[in-house]
Amino acid sequence: MTRLTEAAKGVYTIAVTPFLPDGAVDYDSIDSMVDFYVEKGASGLTILGIMGEAGKLAADESRTVIDRVLKRTDLPVIVGVSAPGLASIKALGDTAMELGAAGVMVAPPATLKTDAMILNYYRDVAEALGDTPFVLQDFPLVTNVQIDPKVILQIIEDCPTCVMLKHEDWPGLAKISALRAASDAGSRRISILCGNGGQFLPEEMARGADGAMTGFAYPEMMAQVIAAYDAGDTDRAHDLFDAYLPVIRFETQPGLGLPVRKYILAKRGAIAHPTVRKPGAALSGPAVAEVDHLMARLERRLAELG
Repeated sequence: MTRLTEAAKGVYTIAVTPFLPDGAVDYDSIDSMVDFYVEKGASGLTILGIMGEAGKLAADESRTVIDRVLKRTDLPVIVGVSAPGLASIKALGDTAMELGAAGVMVAPPATLKTDAMILNYYRDVAEALGDTPFVLQDFPLVTNVQIDPKVILQIIEDCPTCVMLKHEDWPGLAKISALRAASDAGSRRISILCGNGGQFLPEEMARGADGAMTGFAYPEMMAQVIAAYDAGDTDRAHDLFDAYLPVIRFETQPGLGLPVRKYILAKRGAIAHPTVRKPGAALSGPAVAEVDHLMARLERRLAELG
């Protein structure tokens, strides 16, 4: 079993959870989805995240989804285990690791209002998880928890099993710079993978991020942009990113992003159905036409880039 470390980099794609039209988990589409992500350049996968509709799954469904993904790929898999209580986090975390996961991801609950509360919470998480490596998910736009860089640095110091930051603060580029400056000065350096649908990926890479952890429906964009940055070809990285930007913009609409993402993934053959499990939004006819237009436009732009 590959365990997650501070050296992780590349594209850890946030996987959707496929559903049949009646809302049941589509296990066959899990197989095709995993194959799709691997083909498009994923370095690893992250499952049961916020955009994976983890909160809509029953406990037995979560276990089966984890098992199905892990049996389909040898890539490292991170499992989202965020929950209101530590007992649930530990139970799902232990299950994930027993099944072969590389690590787990934990977002802070909205009840954390002060720096001290945040720090104590992650100390407790680390204690509950034992030797399981974990990702600190910093997503204040959803969690409503603002984590200052100095608090992240203290968590890194106090919790050796915290090996990665999923960075999706907004605006958050200064946070990446602050964390990298601290590691340059001697603080333990952990992996930083960035989310927010890939909207700021070129700038995040320039600031010192190690890659992306997001579920944009064209995961090859992240892989190609990161490869261009690693090769020192920043102009190529920005040209590629610019081609995808209209689709990124459309997909990151609050409340509509997941239906857009699932529609594109279904149209690309990654999953069989674009179903969002209830309660959840669906695309209108005009929205479908807009997505189709953006996808066709993207294909023409990519052909021009070569």
